[in-house]
Amino acid sequence: QVQLVESGGGLVQTGGSLRLSCAASGRTFGTNAMGWFRRAPGKARECVAAISWSGGSTYYADFVKGRFTISRDNAKNTVYLQMNSLKPEDTAVYYCAVRSESYSYPVPTSAPDFGSWGQGTQVTVSS
Repeated sequence: QVQLVESGGGLVQTGGSLRLSCAASGRTFGTNAMGWFRRAPGKARECVAAISWSGGSTYYADFVKGRFTISRDNAKNTVYLQMNSLKPEDTAVYYCAVRSESYSYPVPTSAPDFGSWGQGTQVTVSS
């Protein structure tokens, strides 16, 4: 059974940084694209960033470009989201997800493209 466990969330001041991690277990995910989504209170879930199975291609939502970096370590079955210059509007529950299909291109960015999800980790940015 696939399991995704996020960690690294917390409370940070505006301008601060956090690094989220998502550890996958149940099978290896070196052949699957992965992504980070977020859901803020009263708002729809949105894709923050995604990365191809090889790590060679990435996607970033406009609102995080230049501030967030997605990366993966296939040997550790882990995907990361480095978040810098955080803003109060980045406050949300952050979820990682993995695409079920292997070796897929282009990088998926829509929630239905991902088959398994983590429980989420809360990120709160104070002003």
